[in-house]
Amino acid sequence: MGKVAIITGAGSGIGRAVALALLKAGWRVALAGRRADALDATAALAEGGEALAVPTDVAREDAVDALFAAVSERFGRLDL
Repeated sequence: MGKVAIITGAGSGIGRAVALALLKAGWRVALAGRRADALDATAALAEGGEALAVPTDVAREDAVDALFAAVSERFGRLDL
């Protein structure tokens, strides 16, 4: 069972690059960001690891709580 990470801004730029690097290394990664379509595009590029796209506005406490709940439910742990 691989390690688990949450990456914010995973739909583009540095966030996408970090998420893809972790996925390629076999990590299970929760892809967080505001745009579901961009997160799905990142997940489609995944090589290795398991991706979970969770649309999240990190400025909203309830959205962040939902992100952590989704990660806990799907992966049962969080390493990064």
